[in-house]
Amino acid sequence: MENEPKKPSVFSGQEIRRFWNEKEEKWYFSVVDVIAALIDQTEHKKAQSYWTTLKNRLKNEGSEVVTKCDRLKMEASDGKFYPTDAADTETVFRLIQSIPSPKAEPFKLWLARVGYERVEEVEDPEKAIQRAMATYLKKGHSKSWVDLRLKSIEIRKDLTNEWNERGVNKQDEFAILTDDITFAWAGLKTKDYKKLKSLKKENLRDNMTNLELVLNMLAEASTTEISKVEEPETFIENRKVAKKGGGVAGKAREELEKQVGRTIISKNKFLPKKNKELK
Repeated sequence: MENEPKKPSVFSGQEIRRFWNEKEEKWYFSVVDVIAALIDQTEHKKAQSYWTTLKNRLKNEGSEVVTKCDRLKMEASDGKFYPTDAADTETVFRLIQSIPSPKAEPFKLWLARVGYERVEEVEDPEKAIQRAMATYLKKGHSKSWVDLRLKSIEIRKDLTNEWNERGVNKQDEFAILTDDITFAWAGLKTKDYKKLKSLKKENLRDNMTNLELVLNMLAEASTTEISKVEEPETFIENRKVAKKGGGVAGKAREELEKQVGRTIISKNKFLPKKNKELK
């Protein structure tokens, strides 16, 4: 199913209904539930009334936030499914900024901090690397894994720069080429690889083992080097190069698996420390 209802998440003791859109790889949350949690309103009708007033105010202000809310069927307290205003994470964050509430304030401060840090990173990219390392370590990753992951980011950047040089600059084209590389070395397309690890929004590389990361790095680095030699001029030619680059790592994986007698492709995913408030 494209839209898949999931067990509600919990914020401050209140349930927030959500949907997982597999095609978009996005979570959608019930707007009324988010508002109810932020304003400490347990009565659905009053929370709905608050949302109606807020929608009108946002429209009058010229905000496009309301138009970004989709109507999705979600289960109500009576067990039936009704069309409900739902928003993705980005839109929810925008809505939070328009809600005067003590519970909303920490989110507003966090968003302001993230925005400031992003400006800092544009001026000094090294800070982005330092923050990424700190985040991975805080989640519980080992230092050796973090070193590999940061190196994989560098290799990926080299590859995307090479693709840009060859006229590839659309996100959907990047996704297709990445699928070609992944399938060539792992025997799985990216979405299937994520399903194997029971991932949704999480980053696939963030859930790879050291060996998986090394092979993925070899596949992407090989693709970059082959592209520099062959200089593909069309998207079809870039796909051929991607398959060749991924094939280099594919052969390495097959040989390694013969030597160790087991598959290198792991079903395991990394489980970060649980957030105590959002479950």
